[in-house]
Amino acid sequence: MIDIKTLAERIDTLETRIAYQDDTIETLNETITAQWKQIDALTRQVEELRERLQDAESNAAVPINERPPHY
Repeated sequence: MIDIKTLAERIDTLETRIAYQDDTIETLNETITAQWKQIDALTRQVEELRERLQDAESNAAVPINERPPHY
């Protein structure tokens, strides 16, 4: 039979582990949230640059993606 002291120690150990796991989960959640914000910002920036490039290509006097005549 397990005595009360052993059970109390096991419960303390489990509570400590849960506290550390909760802290780790919160830290990971904050990290993921920050990364998603950065990904969203970068995605918007890439889209803006894509639009600017398309505008520049359409306003260019010479087609940019046209093959040279020697091909």
